[in-house]
Amino acid sequence: MIRGTVQSVLFQNPENGYSVLKLRTEDGELVTVVGTIPMTIVGERLVIAGRWGHHPSHGPQFEAEFLERLMPETKAEIFSFLSSRAVKGIGAKTAEKIVSRFGASSLDVLENEPERLTEIPGITEKKAREMSESFRRQSGIRRLIEFLTAHRLPPELAVRLYRVYGELATDALRDDPYVLTDPYFHADFSLVDAFALELDVAADDERRVEAGILFELSYNLSNGHTFIPQPKLCAATAALLNLDTETIEAGLLRLPEQNRLVVDTVAGLQACYLPGFYEAETYITSRLLQMAEKQFPEPSNLERLLPSIEQAQETRYASLQREAIRRAATQQLLIVTGGPGTGKTTVMSGILALFDALKIKTQLAAPTGRASKRLSEVTGREASTIHRLLEAQFDEATGMMSFYHDEEEPLNIDAMIVDETSMVDLQLMMSLLRALKPGCRLILVGDPDQLPSVGAGNVFSDLIRSGKIAAVRLTEIFRQAQQSLIVMNAHAVNRGELPDLSRKDKDFFFMRRRSPEALVQTVQELCAVRLPKNMGIASCDIQVLSPTRKGETGTRALNLALQAVLNPPQTGKREKKHGEFSFREGDRVMQIRNNYDIMWKRSDGLGAGTGIFNGDIGTISRIDFEAELVSIDFDDRQAEYSFDMLSELEPAYAMTVHKSQGSEYRAVILSAFSGSQLLLTRSVLYTAITRARELFIIVGNEEVIAAMTRNDRQQRRYSGLKLRLEQGEPS
Repeated sequence: MIRGTVQSVLFQNPENGYSVLKLRTEDGELVTVVGTIPMTIVGERLVIAGRWGHHPSHGPQFEAEFLERLMPETKAEIFSFLSSRAVKGIGAKTAEKIVSRFGASSLDVLENEPERLTEIPGITEKKAREMSESFRRQSGIRRLIEFLTAHRLPPELAVRLYRVYGELATDALRDDPYVLTDPYFHADFSLVDAFALELDVAADDERRVEAGILFELSYNLSNGHTFIPQPKLCAATAALLNLDTETIEAGLLRLPEQNRLVVDTVAGLQACYLPGFYEAETYITSRLLQMAEKQFPEPSNLERLLPSIEQAQETRYASLQREAIRRAATQQLLIVTGGPGTGKTTVMSGILALFDALKIKTQLAAPTGRASKRLSEVTGREASTIHRLLEAQFDEATGMMSFYHDEEEPLNIDAMIVDETSMVDLQLMMSLLRALKPGCRLILVGDPDQLPSVGAGNVFSDLIRSGKIAAVRLTEIFRQAQQSLIVMNAHAVNRGELPDLSRKDKDFFFMRRRSPEALVQTVQELCAVRLPKNMGIASCDIQVLSPTRKGETGTRALNLALQAVLNPPQTGKREKKHGEFSFREGDRVMQIRNNYDIMWKRSDGLGAGTGIFNGDIGTISRIDFEAELVSIDFDDRQAEYSFDMLSELEPAYAMTVHKSQGSEYRAVILSAFSGSQLLLTRSVLYTAITRARELFIIVGNEEVIAAMTRNDRQQRRYSGLKLRLEQGEPS
């Protein structure tokens, strides 16, 4: 056992807390200490149990196995601690003033008497309060991290646990370790389960069984299912927990009584739902059937209006386009579908013009920021994301998201047109419908052959296949679109035909590369040099896609390679290491989960709001180490992320095809080299091609492209919506 004061931190992994530090022992010796010592700060005192080891390059080092933190005692130790920026708002100068004024009592004042800090010139009551809160929060989180890492739980759980339980977090975990399986914590079930068993929770404990069932159900929902058949859920949970099915079945009987599970019959299956998903399916069914039955009288001047709209828009509608616009005049609910080049945008603009002429107040919306921006550009009218339109908000008390607009506060509109509807998942569709007042028209536009929504459900496809909702499918590819190989190859792939890889004179190119190294190098050259120089396409207008995250040609490897050439390190450019990636000023990044409580300001200073959502892409404008903040520009919005929120971001130089849904880019480069059969599918290739507006380049080999074209396998999603629509009656 050794005791001493931290002199310097040589290395620290924020993901697992592994650290290398220099410790000045009480004997005055400077020793190297290694081990899991998260959130280590220069100046703090440690008592460490472990054993001596020897590193072949660095010599003797003490390998920590257990530690106890002691707060700094002397004025020198306290100054060292505070000047290390351990407390938000306190740097070297402020630390010197605090220690000079309060001496050895500085930390006690900071924790228990923060109002006394105002005795120091320049420290306001607000600033004193913020310093104290930061100190108490950090102390509590560090103690919590020590508890978590001692039980081999990820230290990043500490921040969320502290938000929910505060100082009582450790007690809450001891009372019921399975609280960590709540989706809010993003904890790995196997780690939580191992932790619970360490605390002597019995293998057949009801809490364990119920948590296991709900985990399996939630896990499968993340794969797009809205329910799981009871036998499948029972078998999967039994295998997960290594228990007999009878014990699991008993848990399945208890959960509905607790309102934590709903069991219903769907197509002869005993379907197990989480309550929120059951509510969504049944509500959507009822509301859409009501809307599908509603028809409006045909406007008497419709035949005069259509030619005038054509003239104003300098177009001539094809028969199916005209039919779609006519039906929009009379149907409360209408679906418009079609592949690329079939004129969906023209139809949307026509419907919008018709509604304007009929004095119908109309709102345009799309599931993602990029999709809504594109919708604004092609229609000339402001469009919004569905989340922003509904005014998403986060309830810290429940850890749940909600929307301001619902049945009690409906949107003040008469019609809504939603583009890229294939991306709308079950729960978002329910929220959208709840925000529409009775009689509001709804036009759903999209391509059912695109990949389904990332979230649960197969909503758009289910609506179409049910046959219960008026729909117009556009099939004619217009002459202008026929000149584009992007459009023609997309349709060929959709039919199961190999795209034309031989042409070199249009907007679709294939570049054969036989090794991962050559592929990555080519992608780097295209993004950094060839496309900007030869075709005038800026790097920021190029999006690299891959079917997969993993592997030498997946998005993880490509992002590191592209950052190296598009935004390399340089003097004065700050960066923050997080996991395997160093976030750097100037980096393109993507939000990877919905965050409903993060605040943003409009870039023009004319407004503010909350919520950054899964798939939103921005650029890191500034990293502030003193404030521990990362500033990010998301198109017309600016948001600030604390360092502990960086796990919500990932680099976006390259992204998976799934993540690109709803977006359109001037140029797209697809990495096509290898991957799982589940990912190398026709729909993935089709979706990738249709993301490109001016240029599409495949880098890889023909065998992969051929395999993707042949593979029309689509993962089956358990969903009851189509059947409910077919069988249901409006309530």
